[in-house]
Amino acid sequence: MDRIASKLELARAFGATDAVDASAGDPVEQVKQLTSGGVDYAFEAIGLKQTAEQCFAMLRPGGLAVVIGMIPLGTKIEIHGVELLSEKRLTGTNMGSNRFRIDMPNYVRFYLQGRLNLDDLVSRRLTLDQINQGFDALRTGEVARSVVVMS
Repeated sequence: MDRIASKLELARAFGATDAVDASAGDPVEQVKQLTSGGVDYAFEAIGLKQTAEQCFAMLRPGGLAVVIGMIPLGTKIEIHGVELLSEKRLTGTNMGSNRFRIDMPNYVRFYLQGRLNLDDLVSRRLTLDQINQGFDALRTGEVARSVVVMS
């Protein structure tokens, strides 16, 4: 789910079977219609109050919403209490709850074996003097990832 067409296409290229354009109406209703009532798992990766609440709202009964995004300090997430009665769950994670010493060497190995495609996630390579342009692109959401390279 995204508001930017190029990111929806990138998701499809990485294997997404369906994509929802959040700018084309209520994204929660779009997901519920697409899935006949909601999803079992939803992941919020932007770090916004609105998207975290939407993540929870699009669950089917018994579903789990996981907040990955860095929600600003002091932000409160609001959910309808009655939805907890259908055993919906909301949780957060820090760095994907990875086991750094075990997982990072595996990710490196998978990348080197060609089993983990990271290269296509890099939209732009910048030099250090272009860092402000990189932050501007990040704010607009126009890139998947920018990487600063030292020359």
